[in-house]
Amino acid sequence: MNRIDKLFKESSGKILSVYFTAGFPSLGSAPDIIKSLEGAGADMIEVGMPFSDPLADGPVIQNSSREALNNGMNITLLFNQLAEIRKSVTIPLILMGYINPVLKFGVENFCRHCHETGIDGIILPDLPPELFLKEHAALFESYNLYNIFLISPQSDDDRMRYIDKISKGFIYMVSSSSTTGVKNGFSEENKSYFRRINSMDLKNPRLIGFGISDNNAFEEACKVARGAIIGSAFVSMLGQEGSGSKSITTFVKKIRNGEQLKDSKTLFFRSIL
Repeated sequence: MNRIDKLFKESSGKILSVYFTAGFPSLGSAPDIIKSLEGAGADMIEVGMPFSDPLADGPVIQNSSREALNNGMNITLLFNQLAEIRKSVTIPLILMGYINPVLKFGVENFCRHCHETGIDGIILPDLPPELFLKEHAALFESYNLYNIFLISPQSDDDRMRYIDKISKGFIYMVSSSSTTGVKNGFSEENKSYFRRINSMDLKNPRLIGFGISDNNAFEEACKVARGAIIGSAFVSMLGQEGSGSKSITTFVKKIRNGEQLKDSKTLFFRSIL
């Protein structure tokens, strides 16, 4: 069984998935960040593959991607760094990025490395589902690798049902039509969108991403989905406080237990200077 399926089967709710960019804040920090996140109580981890033109990401993650590339991060090095990760980490691991570096690496070569490393899923926002099904789905399936699809407020009902039909693992439910980044809670428009999705009775579980930056947003997301994905706020913290285990544990506990992320706005703006 894919570890993503196992997580959703065994969890009663409030799943916390955390995103960070490989190679940030330092070139070799990814393995320790992953281990610290699991130890702190994260349920799933999304490891960002830095790209020079990350159009779906806001300034915080764009900045981390630029710094990671400047540090020397690439897909080959990332796989090398994660070669032994399954000796100490059991939760699902997902790679997130853009299709061009994967095509350059070679899709079959990429899938094989994911399988050997213990990667459970991939998120490639700029890979159209139709193209994935036509050219890559069989290959992904042969390596038990899930391609996670996204829906957004701009997706109409027919598109959402199509995504639900072809999905495995879970659906990444983008909370708004903007790029990633720290936001101040959900608007009434966001909530109306959440209600619309819930009324459709989709078969796949959903996690909400974009704009989750504190416990309030996390709890709100968990009321209408199986959990939430937090990225920019965590990346901001890494840029400000570093990747030490204590800082990561404190961050996850604040998301889980209700303390506000003190200086989250400050971290956001400092990270893009």
